[in-house]
Amino acid sequence: MDKQWPSAADAVADIRDGASIAVGGFGLSGNPIALIQALLAQGTSDLSIVSNNCGVDDWGLGVLLAAKRIRKMTSSYVGENKEFERQFLKGSLELELTPQGTLAEKLRAGGSGIAAFYTQTGVGTQVAEGGLPRRYAADGTVAVASPPKDIRSFAVEGNPRDFVLEEAITTDFSLVHAALGDRHGNLVFSKAARNFNPLAAMAGRICIAQVERLVEPGELDPDRVHLPGVFVHRIIEVGTDIEKRIERRTVRPDGKGN
Repeated sequence: MDKQWPSAADAVADIRDGASIAVGGFGLSGNPIALIQALLAQGTSDLSIVSNNCGVDDWGLGVLLAAKRIRKMTSSYVGENKEFERQFLKGSLELELTPQGTLAEKLRAGGSGIAAFYTQTGVGTQVAEGGLPRRYAADGTVAVASPPKDIRSFAVEGNPRDFVLEEAITTDFSLVHAALGDRHGNLVFSKAARNFNPLAAMAGRICIAQVERLVEPGELDPDRVHLPGVFVHRIIEVGTDIEKRIERRTVRPDGKGN
């Protein structure tokens, strides 16, 4: 039951080239940066990453991208990373662009043993009909496009509506960040860091969690636990002073025109 590991490097040591990884975080909030940096340091490459976004050029998943360690991204938002744009348009990065709510549900379904589900999101667009560029060729043409998905009609409040079939996501590993955790793997997330971290954790066959503060089993109020330890396999403590960044810092005027 004791899932504590001595270091980030030890915790990710068996993540090999070509692995698929679900990574938590929303923007830069809740990025498991210690685990990402350990993965960078060990040189793992050809990764298929599932995450809401890909960090920024020099932080979060952006550090793996800059080192050309990522082969494919499954994301809903990619607008903060110029290197992402460069690699995608050049043809060296594959992208499966997925609506944000759909991505969240695909991860949750994967962690819940649900193979697929129908949703209205994307009906009438290339998300459902296919044709979204997934990988470009060097000459700028589309080398790989998204395939069409199954569409079925269901009665909603007595009226037929079209729904598109979305398959669940499971990955070899998942990397997440939490504010609190115990040695049994129970996790508590802070504010926006709760976005995607629990879902990413559920989707990974082996979930590795970094926590700011590790407590003894029984110290967490069961009603406060956001993710039960059954989904978590390894846990490391990174401290409350770990560096956290903000994509775009905005401040109010000081009343003096500044």
